[in-house]
Order: sequence, then C-alpha cells, then structure tokens
Amino acid sequence: MSTVYAYPTLVGKVDVTVRQASIDGKPLQLSLISQQDRVVALHQVERDDWTEGVLELEVTLPMEELADGPWSGVTCVAVLTEGATNTRLVSRLERRRDDRYWRGRIRVRRSAHLARAVLDVSVVGSHGGVDGRVIGTSDTPWVVDLLARTPTRQREVEVREEDFRDGPLEWLRPYKDAPWLIDTAGDMPTVLLNTSFEGLVELLNGARGPVEKATATLVASQIAGEAWAAMFHSALSELECDADDAPQLPGGWRESVLRIMLPVVFPGLHLADALLEAHTRRVEGHGWAEIQSRVQFAAGQRSQVSRNLTTAIRAVTRAQEGSSR
Repeated sequence: MSTVYAYPTLVGKVDVTVRQASIDGKPLQLSLISQQDRVVALHQVERDDWTEGVLELEVTLPMEELADGPWSGVTCVAVLTEGATNTRLVSRLERRRDDRYWRGRIRVRRSAHLARAVLDVSVVGSHGGVDGRVIGTSDTPWVVDLLARTPTRQREVEVREEDFRDGPLEWLRPYKDAPWLIDTAGDMPTVLLNTSFEGLVELLNGARGPVEKATATLVASQIAGEAWAAMFHSALSELECDADDAPQLPGGWRESVLRIMLPVVFPGLHLADALLEAHTRRVEGHGWAEIQSRVQFAAGQRSQVSRNLTTAIRAVTRAQEGSSR
C-alpha cells in the first residue's frame, strides 16, 4: 500500500528506469523489458527453474525542488513488494557526485514470489526533526511479472459470457434484461456479457462490414467506459485510513485504477492530494455529485468513446450515402 502523508512531499516527478535485467547471471532480452509500459517479463522460454533475477535501476529526482525544499538527509530506495506472498524487499540506491541519477539494483528471488511483484521507488528524508519520512514515490510503479513471456502492463479485465435469463448463476436472473454487468468484487474485474440479450455476443464476436465493425467497437468502448467508472468507485470504496485518518491506496488492480483515473478527475493535483480530495468528498458528501461528471469524462477517455463514436457515425453516413446513389 502507498500512504498519503500530511507533511510536505515532493511535487516533481520521481522517474524510474530499468536499464538491464538478468536471470542467474544471464542477461535478459531487451524485448522483455518494456520501458513504455514499465513491465519486466522476468521469464524466459524453456527456463522455469531460475533462482534469482537482478534489475539494474536508474532514477531521476526533482533535484532543484529537493535543494530548495524543507528536507534534509535525502536518500533513495527501491521497494519490491508482492501482496500474494507478503514479500517486501528494500534496496538502497546511490548517487555519485555530480551525477543526476540515483543508481542501484534490486534482487528478485524466485522462491519469494508467486506471480507479479510491484517495484516502487521511495525518496526518504528528514523533516520537522523526524528522520525516515517518505517524501516522494515513483508516480508509476514497475510491474515485475514472473510468469509472462511478454511485458504487458496489465492483464486484461476478464470477460465472461453468461446467460442471465436461464444460466446457472441465479444471482444474474434479476438482471436478465441487462446487456452486460461489471463485477468488481473479486481479485480481477469481470465483464459479464448476457448471451440471452439478442445479438450482443454475435455483434462483438463476429461483426462484418464497416458499419457492423464500427458499431461493435463503439459498444465495446461503452462497456469499457462503464467498467472504468465501476472500477474507480470500487477502488475508492476499498480505501483504508492510517492512524492519522490519511487514506491509503489499496493494492492490486484498484491501486492501478486510482493512479490512472485520479489525475484526470482532479487535474493539477498531486496524486496524494487527489486521493485525499476524492476520499473527503465521498465520505462527507459535499461536491460528490459534481465528481460524477469528471469520472464519466475520465472513463470515456480511457475507453476512447469519443473517437469510436465518431468512427461509427462516419461509417453509418458513408453507408447511407452509398445506398442513396
């Protein structure tokens, strides 16, 4: 979990790069390190019995802000965690004189992890006479996937086809007229497609021609938008507070959703401030109705509803023009 602190923290970006990686001393292929998605697929084909991986890290901090800020004794550490195994490993990074980067390595032991570990960087310093305060963290953590052969940022939201009307899941029957439902209660968000809703599954799985394809894409975007909104609200509902009533980011997919959505819902605010603002408005109620429009906008951006709606309108317009000739 990532804690939101009440004392002054860094506004500038803490950027982390994994420059190299190796398994049992053998360099990992660069194709398995995605700088764009910030994922390391720490797995090699026909090599499941490795013992230890090593990640070479390079971190940039907002040096001018640190120099002018109220902190002292600043240091930088890499933190590797995995909730499934309750593993936490901390490694100190070093900065050479006149070097703008903090560099170091962190070791990933296969026996200590199950599937996907999260790599964060924390900036630690003294403030107000108290040592060891966390004054900044990496905006976007890296994911270290011990099972994947390709570096993919997130596993897709699970999509399942279920018969809401006559299927085996009785709890779905009250929703027999709904084309789909979003279930955010489990470890992975699930989109349930209603096979008894006439034409839906056939459209999504077998669209032909430009109009049908554009329509299917638009429907998929609508589903994705509703999923993002549902996941955002679910993530907010799972927040816990520390002893000072400061909200904490939940782990797993809920943390990822909040990190992605909050900067759009509260533009201009640091992640910690945006989380506190969302939590306060939800608990106290004031301004919460206004936030729903922002959530809808942010979810629409993630699902590209506007672009796909434009494409669908153009496809229908072309089809109509063609039929009128």
